[in-house]
Amino acid sequence: MSTTAKSIGRELRSHVPFTLFGASVGIAVLVVISSVHVSRELSHGLFAVFHPVHVLLSAMVTAGMYRLHGRGRWWATILIGYVGSIGIATLSDSLIPYLGEVLRGLPHAHVHAGFIEEWYLVNPAALIGIAVAFFWPKTKFPHAGHVFLSTFASLSHMLMAMAKPLDPWTTVQLGIFLFLAVWIPCCTSDIVFPLMFTKNRVVKKPDENRPCPD
Repeated sequence: MSTTAKSIGRELRSHVPFTLFGASVGIAVLVVISSVHVSRELSHGLFAVFHPVHVLLSAMVTAGMYRLHGRGRWWATILIGYVGSIGIATLSDSLIPYLGEVLRGLPHAHVHAGFIEEWYLVNPAALIGIAVAFFWPKTKFPHAGHVFLSTFASLSHMLMAMAKPLDPWTTVQLGIFLFLAVWIPCCTSDIVFPLMFTKNRVVKKPDENRPCPD
């Protein structure tokens, strides 16, 4: 358990620069978009694009990690890939942003559970990702690119809750929640969660195999 904790801690630390950069860009975009009064309909449309693609890639990596390090049982791969991608992507893209929205008193704060509200997009995306992992269980995706993808899914959720341009203090606070929404779920879904069900729970060093693109 000590080795596992050290491995997880190392991964979390190694992801800080990527996530911090992605969150900084996301906040800059958030400020610009909120200042031009983007409609909630457009914000919802962005969420309906970024969230399913986030789920797709998360399912590929979560299921792929289990296939590479576990026993590879088909039913377990489906279950772990689905729960890991849907559950953690919902936490990342919806629940943590919603918490920030509520704390800042944004007028249209709402938990947009994609796997329920856009079930016809999100659930097939997870299943497609799992299917890809069956035949191509790879985990080395460009991390920085996927950080941006996850960032913009969380960002579009925050945009749906706004009614006016951001003030400086709200910008800082939402930036913190945007960072947390990407950073913690990343390692949880793609590393910690699938390895909980395998015998080998030691995460390889980042330069050997970076499995977390979330």
